[in-house]
Amino acid sequence: METQEGAELCFPLMSNSSCKKPAFSFPEFLLFNITLSFISVVTVTLNLLVIISISHYRQLHTPTNIILLSLAVSDFLIGLLTMPGDIMQKTSCWFLGDLVCFLVKYVSYVITSASVGNMVLISIDRYVAICDPLNYPTRVTENRVKACVCVCWLCSVLYNFFLVKNEISQPGRFNSCYGECVVVTDHITGTVDVILTFIAPVCVIVVLYMKVFVVAVSQARAMRSHVTAIKLQLSVTPTRRSELKAARNLGVLIVVFLICFVPYYCVSLAEADLLNNTTASLVYFLFYFNSTLNPIIYTLLYPWFRKAVKFIVTLQILQPGSCQAKIL
Repeated sequence: METQEGAELCFPLMSNSSCKKPAFSFPEFLLFNITLSFISVVTVTLNLLVIISISHYRQLHTPTNIILLSLAVSDFLIGLLTMPGDIMQKTSCWFLGDLVCFLVKYVSYVITSASVGNMVLISIDRYVAICDPLNYPTRVTENRVKACVCVCWLCSVLYNFFLVKNEISQPGRFNSCYGECVVVTDHITGTVDVILTFIAPVCVIVVLYMKVFVVAVSQARAMRSHVTAIKLQLSVTPTRRSELKAARNLGVLIVVFLICFVPYYCVSLAEADLLNNTTASLVYFLFYFNSTLNPIIYTLLYPWFRKAVKFIVTLQILQPGSCQAKIL
């Protein structure tokens, strides 16, 4: 927590053990809070629209969209819970107690791990759809995807509980003063955590999408070939082309995810103390800004989302039988 000499104390009656309030000029404080609060509200609103769209319209109940729904839930929770907690922590003293601090941090870890897991599931889904299209309908079903999503969230809850279980007995033991919210893991545990929850999943994502890219390029060349034109007319269906388009769109989603997540994990792995400076703070918020960008990507790349949002805003979603509407 950045402070200046002579700054006000969080708890004036505990002058020897109280943290000092973060030092901001009023314009800086106002701009910082308004900007971050706006991002939080936008994140919650846009992801809520995604959740309502996929949940309500039955035509959108596909294996791929179920994973997108899970991703939207994690992004929604980041905007609703994690961002406000971080705004409070960085712009003022922490007055909610050590237990609430621990719970906020723990929930943040769970949501982040689940988001990474969802990205891995998206990569696997596109890999099977593009590289093994004949078996995709039988291998990737709605029930199997729902089971995988549930396992993803359950593993995230259990793994992060094991990671911070020592904090449960004595929350706030790493706080240097009253009014601070800190949860610390040792260097070895932190390094293992980065490997298991980021480096390994990213390697899987990159390898799978490289294979998808190679197959997609070869198919695109085949489609342009005059020699195989007649054969392709029989074998390359509109469904097949839609799968290639879906792979491209989800590829954009994953690239944005990597751009937002990689800087944070690089800084975390290099030196935890760097997170206290201004540059690392920007990296930190870029990490969460990914949750805002995801539904914006849906708006730009998915016509069904724009159509669903129109139905929701105009309240057509309240009409009887609206769940059967043609969205695709």
